[in-house]
Amino acid sequence: MKVAFIGAGNMGTPMALNLIRAGHDLAVYNRTRERLEPLGQAGARIANAPDDAVRGAEVVITMLANDHAVREAILESNAIDALARGAIHMSASTISVALSKELAEVHAAIGQGYVASPVLGRPDSAGAQKLWVMAAGPPDQVNRCRPLMDAMGRAVTVVGEEAWHANLAKIAMNFMLAAMLETMGEAFALVRKSGIGLDVFLEIMNGLFNSPVYTNYGKIVADSRFEPAGFRLTLGLKDIGLALEAAQDFAVPLPVASLVRDHYLDAMAHGRADADWSAITEVSAKNAGL
Repeated sequence: MKVAFIGAGNMGTPMALNLIRAGHDLAVYNRTRERLEPLGQAGARIANAPDDAVRGAEVVITMLANDHAVREAILESNAIDALARGAIHMSASTISVALSKELAEVHAAIGQGYVASPVLGRPDSAGAQKLWVMAAGPPDQVNRCRPLMDAMGRAVTVVGEEAWHANLAKIAMNFMLAAMLETMGEAFALVRKSGIGLDVFLEIMNGLFNSPVYTNYGKIVADSRFEPAGFRLTLGLKDIGLALEAAQDFAVPLPVASLVRDHYLDAMAHGRADADWSAITEVSAKNAGL
């Protein structure tokens, strides 16, 4: 399939490499051109601008940091005009429900398709083709994009026919992960201050939950291995903001999300903006006097 891929960050690069390995024809664009070198060496065509990347593509995939970056790359550039009628924008980014609805409307108005396909997983999962893809949009468009999703992930869950449903599901999942990190930080602070070894506690925790998510993050937090960031703390704060925004729109109280947001702000105020988002656990350690 002829694909344009916009966004070569920690997640985008391994995702794009898996598409190339699966035999898809890629044109790639990233604002920082140096990030495209591994993709160019793997056979992708390096584009000079978003509109250059999408010209002639059947599907354009965006994997960008936030609403602003997606809006800039697609809606505020010439990309949306250069994308052919009948082509599909497959958005893998974690964006707001409002922007997802807007993208669906704008693309439909000019005869293009739009599918939301946010993913769950860290960069190592992306590299190992173990992402979990949440997809939503018109069924025929989701089916056209399915080979691309299968090339990047280990599983695909179709959330619904409204694209924004996938974005809301991703926002809710990231809220759950952030809440897990908050409680892990609090529990680890209690265990450490009481003198129990974290290795012992990790053994119990992993035996109870039997989850790779708890295992991976438990090791990261226990070792204070917050750099280099797999997912930056500023992005965690952004995602909690999206959860609170959606909660307000649907009149759903999220008291834990408000606490997590404040702890992310605390961590940022202490210079941890570019650390991994699991560095939120340092806030509980600091508050415990550790």
